[in-house]
Amino acid sequence: MTWKRVLTALVLIPVVVGLVLFTPTWAVALATAVITVLALWEYFALGDAIGHRAYRVWTVFCSLLFVFVATASRPPVHIFFRSPGDPIGEPVLHPEMFRALRERPELFHTPTSVFFVFVMGLTCLVLWTRRPLVETLPAAGISSSALLLVAFPLSFAVWLHDRAPDGPKLLLFALVITWAADSTAYFVGRAIGKHPLAPHISPKKTWEGSIGSMLGSLIVGWAFSYWIKIPLGHLLAMAAIGNVAGQMGDLLESAYKRSAGVKDSGGLLPGHGGVLDRIDALILCIPVIWYYLVLVNPVSM
Repeated sequence: MTWKRVLTALVLIPVVVGLVLFTPTWAVALATAVITVLALWEYFALGDAIGHRAYRVWTVFCSLLFVFVATASRPPVHIFFRSPGDPIGEPVLHPEMFRALRERPELFHTPTSVFFVFVMGLTCLVLWTRRPLVETLPAAGISSSALLLVAFPLSFAVWLHDRAPDGPKLLLFALVITWAADSTAYFVGRAIGKHPLAPHISPKKTWEGSIGSMLGSLIVGWAFSYWIKIPLGHLLAMAAIGNVAGQMGDLLESAYKRSAGVKDSGGLLPGHGGVLDRIDALILCIPVIWYYLVLVNPVSM
């Protein structure tokens, strides 16, 4: 019902805005970790609905590693792998043997390393657990897709908040263009929507709602130009590509639910369904905003 949807939004939005703007990155990372775990549990339930049981604990553990990697700074490896000439003392371990650790500490603080850890753990689970072999491929598939399609992109919220200039404002920008897109698509679609956008995936979504969604995001981009020191053209570009990515994420999650034969991913948020239903657009929108900032660098213009 609409009143439940509005009431839930009125409760959650101030909390999220306060968290993003007025708390340190570690608090945002903690919130991201909680949201990730809740979303993963709903994703696992979709897999259960089609008889595919994931390796839940290991997938959640590696998902939390993504958040840690996004939050942590470079490890002080020089303390453990010192060379003879260092003023802080004799080497703890042989310097030649551990040169890579000493010279490239970022190897252990990148998403690539988390993916490798996940693959090694998944290999051990497949080889040494007593699950029936018929479950091996489905379990690996659900676990891998959960990590890749939910946990990994969500971790970009921490990167955006911590490392981008005006990071908290830009993370809020990504959130607000998604909220505006979702709201305008909902109300415009209900009022004048006639032409189905993707009837085989989500019959209620319409082209009219999609266009309304884009206009809502662009209006937010224009409004944020008075607050963020980024040229208006770049803010509108980020709003546009973030909107497209968000709509794609929304449809992608609808495809998951249709595959599992369910209407909502959960029931935790009245009027919105589950956590995964609420963040499906953000899963792709936030990384797109991050990569635009990294590749185009509009902040320096």
